[in-house]
Amino acid sequence: MDVQQAAGKITELQTLLNQYGYEYYVLDQPSVSDAEYDQLLRELIEYEDQFPELRTPDSPTQRVGGAVLEMFEKVEHTSPMLSLGNAFNEQDLRDFDRRVRQAVGDSISYVCELKIDGLAITLQYENGYFKLGATRGDGTIGEDITENLKTIKSIPLKLKEPYTIEVRGEAFMPKKSFEALNKVKEEQNEEPFANPRNAAAGSLRQLDPKLAAKRKLDIFLYAIANLEDIGVESHSEGLDLLDRLGFKTNQERKTCASIEEVLEYVESWVERRPNLAYDIDGIVIKVNSLQQQEELGRTAKSPRWSIAYKFPAEEVITTLLNIELSVGRTGVVTPTALLEPVRVAGSTVQRASLHNEDLIREKDIKIGDQVIIKKAGDIIPEVVNVLVDRRTGEEIEFNMPTHCPECESELVRLEEEVALRCINPKCPAQIREGLIHFVSRNAMNIDGLGEKVISQLFSEGLIFDVADLYKLTYDQLLGLERMGEKSVNNLIAAIEASKSNSLEKLLFGLGIRHVGAKAAKTLAQEFITIDALSSANHEDLTAVNEIGDKMADSIVAYFDLEEVQALMIELLKAGVNLEYKGARPVAVDQIDSFFAGKTIVLTGKLHQLTRSEAQGKLEALGANVAGSVSKKTDLVVAGEAAGSKLTKADSLGIEVWSEEKLIAELTK
Repeated sequence: MDVQQAAGKITELQTLLNQYGYEYYVLDQPSVSDAEYDQLLRELIEYEDQFPELRTPDSPTQRVGGAVLEMFEKVEHTSPMLSLGNAFNEQDLRDFDRRVRQAVGDSISYVCELKIDGLAITLQYENGYFKLGATRGDGTIGEDITENLKTIKSIPLKLKEPYTIEVRGEAFMPKKSFEALNKVKEEQNEEPFANPRNAAAGSLRQLDPKLAAKRKLDIFLYAIANLEDIGVESHSEGLDLLDRLGFKTNQERKTCASIEEVLEYVESWVERRPNLAYDIDGIVIKVNSLQQQEELGRTAKSPRWSIAYKFPAEEVITTLLNIELSVGRTGVVTPTALLEPVRVAGSTVQRASLHNEDLIREKDIKIGDQVIIKKAGDIIPEVVNVLVDRRTGEEIEFNMPTHCPECESELVRLEEEVALRCINPKCPAQIREGLIHFVSRNAMNIDGLGEKVISQLFSEGLIFDVADLYKLTYDQLLGLERMGEKSVNNLIAAIEASKSNSLEKLLFGLGIRHVGAKAAKTLAQEFITIDALSSANHEDLTAVNEIGDKMADSIVAYFDLEEVQALMIELLKAGVNLEYKGARPVAVDQIDSFFAGKTIVLTGKLHQLTRSEAQGKLEALGANVAGSVSKKTDLVVAGEAAGSKLTKADSLGIEVWSEEKLIAELTK
């Protein structure tokens, strides 16, 4: 067979297999047997092996998993992946409806969708071909997991029409796949996954796509990121377009004409959810009209036109076997209930937080009690109540200790606090927990240094403070359990990469009391270097916007400690960056720019700049880049195929610029 004949045969097989895959994985209506599909796939593999130059990116053979990755690359989303506000009862939903109608009038329809309990992802297509897939991450920056997402057979590698489009959805593990995976883990004496959501997330963060391929994940797509530029007028039309392009959407959705219909839909699924082949943890309600969505706008964290109703938590009865104490990185001693294992909301629960001594006294909790537990928000197990009438008299009263269970230092209760706290700075538990915090994603983000590895390093005496992480050697790491050459090399590379983090990451990682991620960035932007910050006094600190007396006192006290001063010297010697790398905010009244103080909206496809590049340049010049057009908008920049935002700008008489005019002004 020559190349031309092979090309024709390969195209024929690819088209046929893609259609069969769509029927099986998206429509759930297979038209051929598994054996017939597998035979055709083997035939295609043989042809492509013989003529590798004819293998295409959308071939079904490309789903088996590519080469093992060294690490996941970071990806900046073209538009934020926002979280949703929550509703927990009927009144919350009615309040949401009232707010919506007050803002846009009574002519409202809502789209209700099942809230899949999985992992939010985004997919980018260029001219119809799958180009990139990423996790949500922090909503602004995610991780490139393209190769792993290719293994999900319900994700089309080529669309039915050549759209350039970004879509968002929820990847999940069906219940059957979850049960099969945990059965294998138990047979191999490995710890099973707690629930399908964790299993899905763990599968998509495998560096070896072939392992992800074995997990048999699925996906439902629920949104188009650039919907206003596609030419549809409602969310429901956008979902219909996803169907037409070959994506898998959840067909249980419903368009409701009133909040009463929404409530009926919600109530119907409270009882039916256990019968689904996948887990859901609520219902998502969205205003259908895109025009009304724009009018409603969004907060910094979530859209005002959508809300997630969370199902009532399932409550079960079990026995409280014992109470265990743990010491956190700030020295707080927390009691935890050890329970007779019981199934709650899709996973087996053996532990539940008791928070503090006051809660134990308030609920009259004793060791040996029969207790009612639930998962708060279907996630965190907690003890709801004690079944006092079931007591036998053999239950044991629990008393909090007077000394730290880790270092034997006397515990104290600080003024206005309910928690007992160990204030020994050399307490092993605090040091260990502080190290775990330091390497976490929102801090120094050192991939591969999880809780188990940190605990091993600490117990082996290889690390005592965060500076020691930068002194670890190849041989030391290779001696740890389950650490092979590849894992060690990846870990050393991740530790080295963390040295170049901007100052705010280090500040947050140090765990200074009262200093969260946002405050860490504010401090880094203001003081620029660790030397300047460590030399600042109370007045210098409180002069900074959002830095109060309590935080200022904590920062001064922290940097006054001799061991902290020694730690900074060690970090500097190790080559850790101690300076802020980002742009320092400038007061609008100090910026000499046409854009300073103006509210600007970007719409349509930009060709010379990405949305994020344009937004970054405008914000650096003092502009506020908004997501929707309103009477407060000063300027709209319209790219190719600008949609309803442009229409609204015209109706309000707002000035509209082309991308070319924007670039001309930016480069003046």
